[in-house]
Amino acid sequence: MDTQNPSAPPHAQSRLAANKHPNRRHAHSGGGLVHDNTRHTTRFTVIGNHLAQHPELSGLAIGLGVYIQSLPAGARVDIKTLAARFPEGTTRIAAALRELETHGYLRRQRERIPSGRIITRTISCNQPGRHQADDNGPVRPPHAPRRKRTPSPRKPLPAVPQPAYPAPTLLQTATGLLADLRRHDPHLLLSACDTAHLAPGVAAWLERDVSPTAVRHALTSDLPPERLRRPAALLAHRLTAQLPPPPPFRAPAAPLPAVRHPFQTCDGCDRPFRAPAPGRCRDCRMPDPVPAA
Repeated sequence: MDTQNPSAPPHAQSRLAANKHPNRRHAHSGGGLVHDNTRHTTRFTVIGNHLAQHPELSGLAIGLGVYIQSLPAGARVDIKTLAARFPEGTTRIAAALRELETHGYLRRQRERIPSGRIITRTISCNQPGRHQADDNGPVRPPHAPRRKRTPSPRKPLPAVPQPAYPAPTLLQTATGLLADLRRHDPHLLLSACDTAHLAPGVAAWLERDVSPTAVRHALTSDLPPERLRRPAALLAHRLTAQLPPPPPFRAPAAPLPAVRHPFQTCDGCDRPFRAPAPGRCRDCRMPDPVPAA
């Protein structure tokens, strides 16, 4: 990575007299490190001492951190690529990468590319916590322990319509319809708890003479292009906001009026009776009782 060091002093000021150089001054005191430095003008990388002299990172982790910061953007830094570059095996390299990630020098985030595939992107941080400090306040020291965050309670789902008659077969059909939504869109993968919450809302639609195909279309059409953070909340909103009206009331058919036949004169006893045609009355049509022996 070819960069210029903005913090380096001008060339004329970087030359110190031999008798005033701090390392040269201690070279005659009985051993110790002596630097024989030459100023870089091309192909150099600025590495912070917080990484190069990190008190908790292993030597392999420090070396990998320096190597990764020197690579250009877009370079591959997965375990197999690094294992092919260095003599250490994949196990040691994976452990060193975890060290760098623990101390904030590496971050991994999952992204969805335009083709729809999800990839893992590795981000190298030359000063851990610096970007978070720009928005959220002071920088957390690289070696300070991370505070455990208390998970916030999950916001409850919106209420859904309830069926007038929650028959078991109706709720079973609604549950199967919700479980099948993931076949139409993988983003609509629901948990068992979310399915149990939404099933009465689907049952209310089915109860109003809406077919399962129509319910499925209402829940899966025109979904947002971005990834749904909580699909159950969107489905609950649609079940409530788009609930169709109940079917129109149909009054039961009125009974047919009784037919009143005209009066006829009985051919046997001359009594009047109602019948559709002339003949005998009911008494004359009945047989005579058999006399007792």
